Amino acid sequence: MFIKIGKSSLKKNDENAYGDCIITRRYKDSDKITAVLSDGLGSGIKANILSTMTSVMLMGFAENNADLIKSAEIVMNSLPVCKVRKISYSTFSIVVADNEGNVNIIEEGNPDFIYYSNNKIVELRPEIIDSKTFKDRHLKIYNFTLKENDVLVFVSDGVTQAGLASEQLKDGITREGLKRIVKEYIEKTPDFNPDDLAHHITNIAKYVSKNHTPQDDTSALVLKVVKPKKALIYTGPPYNSDKDFEWARLFEDFEGKKAVAGGTTASILSRELKKEIYINQTSYGNLPAVSFMEGADLVTEGILTLTRVCEYLSDDDFEEKNDAAKDLIDFMLDADCINFVVGAKVNSAHYDPNLPIEIELRRDVIKKISKTLKDKYLKKVTVQYM
Repeated sequence: MFIKIGKSSLKKNDENAYGDCIITRRYKDSDKITAVLSDGLGSGIKANILSTMTSVMLMGFAENNADLIKSAEIVMNSLPVCKVRKISYSTFSIVVADNEGNVNIIEEGNPDFIYYSNNKIVELRPEIIDSKTFKDRHLKIYNFTLKENDVLVFVSDGVTQAGLASEQLKDGITREGLKRIVKEYIEKTPDFNPDDLAHHITNIAKYVSKNHTPQDDTSALVLKVVKPKKALIYTGPPYNSDKDFEWARLFEDFEGKKAVAGGTTASILSRELKKEIYINQTSYGNLPAVSFMEGADLVTEGILTLTRVCEYLSDDDFEEKNDAAKDLIDFMLDADCINFVVGAKVNSAHYDPNLPIEIELRRDVIKKISKTLKDKYLKKVTVQYM
């Protein structure tokens, strides 16, 4: 199993900062994900500071393997109360789940999460821990096991209260309305991406709000259990050429989508696997165009393209691009688990002092790409050197 994460946030109308904060992490060593959604009191900069502080505190506890319930109690009992509105400075939901399906959820003050399983919304009974400091605060604690295709949806009250006091929705969307929205969307779009559902929820909240603009900070966090999509990317020839055939067979036997980044790499695979490669001599976007080889889903030039991939991902600037780097990014983002196999043989053609350091060191580029894919896009990434 693999847990995919999607999120969407909207600022309150006319505010310059997000009052809600969502932080997500995926941990390679433990196959674990942690996500926090916090809703800061009010809106704007003040709310942003409060929600960010709460999320960072909870994430810090989780990353240091602290007892999750005790950590949430510390946060709950530490958050001050607004003197004017008499409510907590922030509310929160934290979820920790692993690829075995074990999930722990703790919520304080946020709308109860939605759990979709076996084609229906499932209501779970939480364990309740009351605050020792504030009589109106308590933690809701859930521990259960997820199955493939299960979905979890967490929102801030900007969603459930959207449309409040309007003619159509006097009580707002409400949690009951959110349950219907989630169920209908999943049933109509069973292969959905979690980001799509998260944006669907916040877009509906925006649409039903006054003047179709958010009257509060509005956020949705979606987790979906899926069978992981696997991808393999070969780049660079192996250090020991005597291992070329063995190295090529690993490529051929891989179960999942496969890409090659590098002309020399593609030539070795073509020779060892006896697969003809069709080299495209044209270029577009200042990069060599993609080529074609039986058994590979994508073949690109190597270090120039990888360097451009690194630049695009770092700047989040690739949606409108039209070149081989964009094709390679699309290939990677379509997968959940990505395995880079990096040849350790030095290509002397890349040792030109006039070229940037990224060109000289293929491994550095792959490390940067891997880190971005893991930290920003929550992919599971492994790098193997040969």
